[in-house]
Amino acid sequence: MFNILLLEDDELFANTLEDFLEEEGFNVDIANDGEKCLDLNYEKNYDLYIFDINVPKINGLDLLNQLRKSGDDTPSIFLTSYKDKETLEKGFKNGCDDYLKKPVDLDELILRIKALLKRNKKHFEIITLSKTLTFNPITKRAFKNNIDLNLPIKVSELLELFIENRGEIVTKEMIVDKLWSASKDYSEGSIRVYINSIKKLLGKEYISNIKGIGYKVEF
Repeated sequence: MFNILLLEDDELFANTLEDFLEEEGFNVDIANDGEKCLDLNYEKNYDLYIFDINVPKINGLDLLNQLRKSGDDTPSIFLTSYKDKETLEKGFKNGCDDYLKKPVDLDELILRIKALLKRNKKHFEIITLSKTLTFNPITKRAFKNNIDLNLPIKVSELLELFIENRGEIVTKEMIVDKLWSASKDYSEGSIRVYINSIKKLLGKEYISNIKGIGYKVEF
């Protein structure tokens, strides 16, 4: 599932969004203030941020600005009751990708979410990797001859990263950002183990080691 971090202090609205998005196949974590949102982000990687602006402790505008300055480019959507042009302009200057005014039409929201994720190389349809191998980007599960391979989570996430960047160089930094949250340590040995798992899955001839930079997958 794609992971969404929702910053919203209206409990009823937050729960409504959570129920709706989970029915659409997303995993949702809710923060009711900016500080809790930072804590959750430190513990887990997300595919999308949905932020209200007027929330306690750290407002959504300042929070996103802080995340962007730290190098976090996770796609983001603001949901807010603000209607003035100045707030809209500040939202985009602080790094948001889209903006919806409350009350929110949920059907429009899901269309915008999927469009934004697709622009960021996320897929929603089954991906054919070979005659026998497929990958479901929603469940993050690989199948060989329609049999679930039950790949370890990090191997599945690495496979997803390579699929999203087929034909391009995947740096070590990209791998670390994908597989480990800011609160977790990684090891070079672990990366090599996961890379070898992908080589066994796809065939080592499809993965090139770009010395000192990362890897390139062409399949």
